[in-house]
Amino acid sequence: MKVKGRVCVLIGELSRRTGVHTHQLRYYEARGLLEPHRGANGYREYTGDAVLTVTQIRRLLEAGLSTEEIAYLLPCATGAAPELEACDELLEVLRARLHGLDDHIGTLVRSRQALHGIIDTVERNLPAEQRGCGSVRPEPTPA
Repeated sequence: MKVKGRVCVLIGELSRRTGVHTHQLRYYEARGLLEPHRGANGYREYTGDAVLTVTQIRRLLEAGLSTEEIAYLLPCATGAAPELEACDELLEVLRARLHGLDDHIGTLVRSRQALHGIIDTVERNLPAEQRGCGSVRPEPTPA
């Protein structure tokens, strides 16, 4: 579809081109990450750069960033990777997110160790005839 010299796609076409469900695209719009124009019929009309923007959003989400953080970073993004313009504020946001992920990983590792301890205790308290019967303990995965 072409409107006043610009190529536009409707939400279904943007969904097809990006592989992102329409409800997710509407969510990105609600979070201020996508800004479609509204046609006379009220339909969302996305410009050609919306495919790139959705690709950038998806990649930043994969990096563990929140939509709030992405809204802050997106104006600095170029290309599909995306590459982000270097600046102190940007680095602060990214480093804070990385620190949060490291903290979360540490919490998960401690929880996993505690759960292994509980399982070991329960297994030691089982009567001898029940040990190994139906209780298969998964091998721990390296942290």
